[in-house]
Amino acid sequence: MIIVFKHLFYRNYVGLSLWPFIFVKYPRLKSDTALINHEKIHLRQQLELLVLPFYVLYVLEWLCRTIWYLDGYRAYQNISFEREAYAHERDPAYLSNRRPFQFLNYY
Repeated sequence: MIIVFKHLFYRNYVGLSLWPFIFVKYPRLKSDTALINHEKIHLRQQLELLVLPFYVLYVLEWLCRTIWYLDGYRAYQNISFEREAYAHERDPAYLSNRRPFQFLNYY
């Protein structure tokens, strides 16, 4: 389910997946196929990690990479979950062909 909620987002962020929902900043983004596919990839990642561990690992990886890069946005860009989602967001068939735990290839 896609929900429009503009007050949830910081700066340039426009989409967010919180199992089982996808939140977008503006109504027009509901039809952005790359963004929705990106968020669906995150939903799959969350599901295979049984939801809560996904968020724990996401935050831990972001913290470690922030220390490594000394830059929160660069850390975000290099989180394995984000790298997988960005790499395949324009491939509508990706989720049909994706094997479980593919994000591990992006560590």
